[in-house]
Amino acid sequence: MQNRDDDIRRVHRVLDDLRLESLVDVHTHFMPHSVLVKVWNYFDSVDDRLGTAWPIEYRVDEDERTDLLRRYRVGTFTSLLYPHKPGMAEWLNGWAAEFADRTPDCVRTATFHPEPDAARYVRTAVEDGVGVMKCHVQVGNIDVHDPYLDDVWAVLDDAAVPVVIHCGSGPEPGRHTGPDPIRALLHRFPTLTLLIAHMGMPEYEDFLTLAETFDNVGLDTTMVFTDFTEQLAPYPRSALPRLRDLQDKIVFGSDFPNIPYSYAHAVESVVGLGLGDDWSRAVLHDNWARFSRRTAP
Repeated sequence: MQNRDDDIRRVHRVLDDLRLESLVDVHTHFMPHSVLVKVWNYFDSVDDRLGTAWPIEYRVDEDERTDLLRRYRVGTFTSLLYPHKPGMAEWLNGWAAEFADRTPDCVRTATFHPEPDAARYVRTAVEDGVGVMKCHVQVGNIDVHDPYLDDVWAVLDDAAVPVVIHCGSGPEPGRHTGPDPIRALLHRFPTLTLLIAHMGMPEYEDFLTLAETFDNVGLDTTMVFTDFTEQLAPYPRSALPRLRDLQDKIVFGSDFPNIPYSYAHAVESVVGLGLGDDWSRAVLHDNWARFSRRTAP
């Protein structure tokens, strides 16, 4: 408990130094317990493939996880969840809606999978006030150009709902990961609001270019810059000036609770880039409003 308290104080120190009352974390995971256990089992088994263990730092129950985020002074967070097969997404969306109803500091979250009724339940989620969508290209083996998703992208584009999309090829590549499918998608839907999870790890510079090119494309910092990820897929320091120039398009994400290090380390790794207090304030708090304001009531 003492170590956790020290960790909380470290986050508070960063926020106080930046004169922030709270931070926004656009990449946190809350999902049905049976699904979360399967996610944790996946991370428990990656050491042979990645060459390093991935111990879950916050393997605690749901109430303790929400309490911890609040103790860290996370004022806004998400319940990112994702299906790995057809027939799951609508059920997950129902769970996420109930979670948001009882958790007012959580942005109402939903997801989708390529299937015949995807546009229907995505439209329902939008009508119900969803504030963020999750798309996990790798886990769902999702081709973003699947015809079943054409109307999904159109609905989300029209409603300007941001999509946190895991489309980079890390930590393991999938059949449809990488920048090329996303580039082609954005040429079809140039005003689609996408937040590229993990900054597109490891294709960082390609996804930087997409954020520089398309007005509504941003990048989330999830796991990037930490000691853990620097061993697996180091961020090119030559690209830091481009990050500085994209100050208004970078948002903080942590991957809580599924991270193999402390929450403070995630926050300190972003601030430790040395890109300035204004940049850090924008990333840790202010920029979410740029991507969410069009869906706010």
